[in-house]
Amino acid sequence: MIQILVVDDDKGMREFLELVLKRERYSVTCARDGADAILLLKENYFDLIVTDLMMPAINGLEVLKKARELYPDIQVIVITAFGTIETAVEAIKLGAHDYITKPFNNDDLRLRIRRAIETKKIEHENKRLRQELGMKDGKWDIVGVSSSMQEVFNLINRVKDTRTNILIYGESGTGKELVARAIHNQGTRQDEPFIPINCGAIPENLVESELFGHKRGSFTGAIENKKGLFLEADGGTIFLDEVSELPIQTQVKLLRIIQDKKVKPVGDPTEYPVDVRIISATNRDLKQLIKESRFREDLFYRLNVIQIEMRPLRDRKDDILPLARHFLEKYSGEFNKGIQNFSKEAMDLLKGYYYPGNVRELENIVERAVAIESTPVILPESLPPELTHVVSDKGGHGYTLEDIKLTFNGVIDNLLNTIEKGLIEDAIRACSGDRTRACELLGIPMRSLRYRIKKYGIMD
Repeated sequence: MIQILVVDDDKGMREFLELVLKRERYSVTCARDGADAILLLKENYFDLIVTDLMMPAINGLEVLKKARELYPDIQVIVITAFGTIETAVEAIKLGAHDYITKPFNNDDLRLRIRRAIETKKIEHENKRLRQELGMKDGKWDIVGVSSSMQEVFNLINRVKDTRTNILIYGESGTGKELVARAIHNQGTRQDEPFIPINCGAIPENLVESELFGHKRGSFTGAIENKKGLFLEADGGTIFLDEVSELPIQTQVKLLRIIQDKKVKPVGDPTEYPVDVRIISATNRDLKQLIKESRFREDLFYRLNVIQIEMRPLRDRKDDILPLARHFLEKYSGEFNKGIQNFSKEAMDLLKGYYYPGNVRELENIVERAVAIESTPVILPESLPPELTHVVSDKGGHGYTLEDIKLTFNGVIDNLLNTIEKGLIEDAIRACSGDRTRACELLGIPMRSLRYRIKKYGIMD
């Protein structure tokens, strides 16, 4: 819900503005003068300020300056009965979004407030878009012709307009974030923020502050109020990638937010209403983490209302060439090259590869090929070594002695990884999921087993 602060030393005007704005379904807080407004700003978050200009002690321009110091992206509308060109220019220079003189038309006021809020949303989204890697025009394309991807497309279409939480499963690089973006961009929340968060990339001691915000002085280093990503995503969608990496204590707070639809920043006694759709993603087996007391079962059921599975690229071979052509068109345009297609030999190599890095790896392969290719088509010579190793008839597995020297490089590396993953999966299955017994069977310590389970995205 949009939070608005009304500042006016005239009680009648305060009550009138509060009534008008609440009818528009905004959350309204009133300040009786500039000093009261600054105190409220230091303790609370607001999206918009509507302030009178002429007030005793601290006037509207000083409120404006302080508000912009505390929250650079806040929108401010200045209202006064003593309007002059000079004060209007000064207000705009100080960062005011708009300037209205009394008496004003109620419909005009509502329109200006809506414009200010829309401006803030646009500025916020543009900032996010600029920060996103690889984004060129705000579009996120999902390419796939396989039956499993058609099922995903069908499910996206069915859930895009609901408020239901969604959990996306899949190995790293399969396109989980693309699916989350597609759900958001095609649904009723498409004009609201989409906030992606990599839960595994935030230091554990900062997770709650990043997600839920904090109050100034609540801990060492908290030198100013922080809104938090959940409040940033209000009205839109928050994407919790690698949700399995959230600390248990943070999981408790997340569960409370889902249940109460309110956020309580660190060190702040106030709870703020928030309306977000949560889409989560993981490459881990959350049910196994629940058994290990590393993920809360009640949170799992709250997040896993609708489940979408992204199959690895090796299991949907039909998608390889359409994806490769999609990336070829993308990078051929970016690099100003007229490459139109792949040679038959290159296509065969692309189709025959295992892709441990899934779609992300295929994109990197095509980008590299386009960068170094000098002919109108991609030739095998422009593909990386792991795709172009020639299989010989020497040795039981068809690899030469030179290939063996390339252990942990290229095709041998991928082959060993495949074998190792299969052995670990077989051991865990044979031990009915008991990791301690699996370690004994494999002859490796528990730390090594955990590392490999995470490395290969094994769901035991």
